[in-house]
Amino acid sequence: MNTMSASIEQLTCVFPAFNEEENIGPLLDEALSTLGDFAPAFEIIVVDDGSRDRTAEIVRSYGERHPQVRLIAHPTNLGYGHAVRSGLSNVRGDAAVFIDGDRQFKIADVSGLLAKLNGAQVVIGRRIKRADPWHRLVVARVYHFVLQQIFGVLVHDVDCGYKLFSREVLEKIVPQLESRSAFISPELVIRAKLSGFEVAEAPVPHYPRTAGRPKGATPKVIARTLGEIWRLRKSLGRGRP
Repeated sequence: MNTMSASIEQLTCVFPAFNEEENIGPLLDEALSTLGDFAPAFEIIVVDDGSRDRTAEIVRSYGERHPQVRLIAHPTNLGYGHAVRSGLSNVRGDAAVFIDGDRQFKIADVSGLLAKLNGAQVVIGRRIKRADPWHRLVVARVYHFVLQQIFGVLVHDVDCGYKLFSREVLEKIVPQLESRSAFISPELVIRAKLSGFEVAEAPVPHYPRTAGRPKGATPKVIARTLGEIWRLRKSLGRGRP
């Protein structure tokens, strides 16, 4: 069955990655074998955020064999938000999906997001059941409550690392982005809504990690995220979208 989207000539897939040497090869194999089902052409951007392992080396090797694969390498660890911004700033496709590089999502599930792109310009994955430890689920619940109270974000899974954007959205909001932390996910949604874009949600399965370690929900990351929430709230209060 042909599952290509008639409106997308080139689809970009962005993977932010930090110390994912065990995951990045299988992830690229999956992407290379799957993305051609959804568009006549595709590109894969891996943003290596200053990894201390072989993540960048593995991506370079794939790039030598597969012209669709591009590496953006940060010389030091700048943060998840910076990695997402670097990737989305270099998109060549008509639409772009960013997917966390830890293999807790399947590339094939982008079909559910693409199905909603015609009626919306942003489609957010909604994890059907989060395959995370209980303490991360507690942090996420509090986080969502705070975002709803401060910004009126009324989506179910605003920090899901599986999001699809039309090119017009990227051109409008990526230059505005400021976050270096995981707050980049809510910031993308907040700025898209403020700019008048339609935001939809699509259910996606979420799988347990099979390799590597989670990097979020540490005290340092939480502190940085809280600071960025406060700064964005202040800037929006001054009327700057």
